[in-house]
Amino acid sequence: MSDEQRLRLLRVYDDHSLRHGTAVLADRLWPRGVKKEQAGLARWAKAITPSNELRQWYHSNPGLFAEFDERYRAELAQPGQAAGLDEIRELLGAGPVTLLTAAKHIETSHLAVLKAVLTEGEAGNAANSPRGCG
Repeated sequence: MSDEQRLRLLRVYDDHSLRHGTAVLADRLWPRGVKKEQAGLARWAKAITPSNELRQWYHSNPGLFAEFDERYRAELAQPGQAAGLDEIRELLGAGPVTLLTAAKHIETSHLAVLKAVLTEGEAGNAANSPRGCG
């Protein structure tokens, strides 16, 4: 199964039929206009999202994705993030996962970085780029 089939990235506002496997919201803030009882989520993975400081910095500097990528990877390398990443890896071991966000541009969002981090080192990985984000 390809990375794209195993780990899909979508907006939480997209049609639920586009999701595969376990649906996980990977945003620090709950998305506007989405009712929790209708979200269709298995989990809300706040622990592996960018810190409030990094999220606010990137919101003010949206053209600096490469720097955001670097800073976010540094956050994900912290010991506290390992458990959250391992939880997603465990879900991936059991079947496909769809990571969801409210971000408008997934290819330059934290989900693109998360996908790269979660799939690095796997056979057939198409480099660590945000291309093929689902």
